[in-house]
Amino acid sequence: MNLESALPAQAAGFGMSWLDTAGPLLVWVIVLAFVFIECALIIGLFLPGDSLLFGAGVVLAQHGSDVNAWLLSGAALLTAVFGNQIGYYIGRSAGTTLIARRGGRVLNRHNLERAQEFLDRRGFFAIVAARWIPWIRTLAPLIAGAARMDSRRFMLATFTGGLLWVPTLVLLGYYGAGLLDAIPWVKTAALWASVAFFVFGTGYGALRYRQEMRRPVDEPADERA
Repeated sequence: MNLESALPAQAAGFGMSWLDTAGPLLVWVIVLAFVFIECALIIGLFLPGDSLLFGAGVVLAQHGSDVNAWLLSGAALLTAVFGNQIGYYIGRSAGTTLIARRGGRVLNRHNLERAQEFLDRRGFFAIVAARWIPWIRTLAPLIAGAARMDSRRFMLATFTGGLLWVPTLVLLGYYGAGLLDAIPWVKTAALWASVAFFVFGTGYGALRYRQEMRRPVDEPADERA
């Protein structure tokens, strides 16, 4: 092996060696926790869910376990469905009155009404499609619950959407990273980019959430009157 070919391999090993100690268990804990929060609680609106699932696949590819990737996909799918059910019953019992914030950039009444209109217009398919629309993904269960959407119909819609969302992103990251084995430095770059995006995205999301929640509640006009 000449020096030129050895350097990328050494760089790749340095870049990924920490994952040998972190292990897939850490990936499981992070993914399942964040998927639940994003699907059940309003703070999830600010979290990088799509990039997290894709990045988890990339990280698991370092360990080369197909079974682990598929099992995580299944567990994350069930967690997403369970989280949406929690969001649905929160909306059913508390409504959406306290979500909108006066002057909020994300949690404002305009966005809430847009999400409501989307669900009213598309119904069942709106819940399915909402998995791929970040801010609607978190609001949809709350609105569906507040609107008293049939619980069994909602369950079927959210399971169908989750089935098209979670495994697609995790397995795309896993098998996509596997294709880069022949180019170690590119695989290392993809791995670090995924981790960095998740870390900074989460930090930025938490900051945005704090800023939004510090604003006063924007009550509907009929309740202010």
